[in-house]
Amino acid sequence: MSPDTLIYFSRHGETDWNATERIQGQAEVDINARGRAQADRNGDLMKSLIGDGTGFDFIASPMRRTRETMERIRTRMGVDPKAYHTDPRLMEVHFGDWQGFMLQDIAAKTPELVKARARDKWNFVPPGHTAESYSMLGVRVASWLSEVKEPTVCVTHGGCLRTIFQLVKGMDGHDAANLAITQDHILRLEHRQLTWL
Repeated sequence: MSPDTLIYFSRHGETDWNATERIQGQAEVDINARGRAQADRNGDLMKSLIGDGTGFDFIASPMRRTRETMERIRTRMGVDPKAYHTDPRLMEVHFGDWQGFMLQDIAAKTPELVKARARDKWNFVPPGHTAESYSMLGVRVASWLSEVKEPTVCVTHGGCLRTIFQLVKGMDGHDAANLAITQDHILRLEHRQLTWL
């Protein structure tokens, strides 16, 4: 990524698991009615910012919730909803055996693991052979980011956007891992500055 590269990021719209704080990770969960309204709002904002997106690359995580969000954004922009591509490096952090569970349920069974995560959320890896830490996620997001050469609209996940703050701003990993990432705003990366719109 060159210092002048312009990227607009959107997190996917809300899912029922987001609303109930159930750990999602790479589980396939669709956006809900509120999430669809959030995606539409972000699409209207993108249209006001870049019109029909001529000259922009459009890319999303391949997960259903990000693809539906991207397609709704593009529909609101008045362009072919399917004319974008996906990259698996933009998938959410994998929570391993914790996916599908509530944190309080995990805390009741393995309180020591939940405490270890709270101490170092950036580097903590949940149990399960497919699980990742935010630090590991940051490596694949950095790989994608290094290849961005043109103005881009990207729909991804909360975890990925936390790593963007760490990668671009040099934010402390623990602070980045604990950032609240909204689902009804656009994050603009321009001249290595991050701005919520």
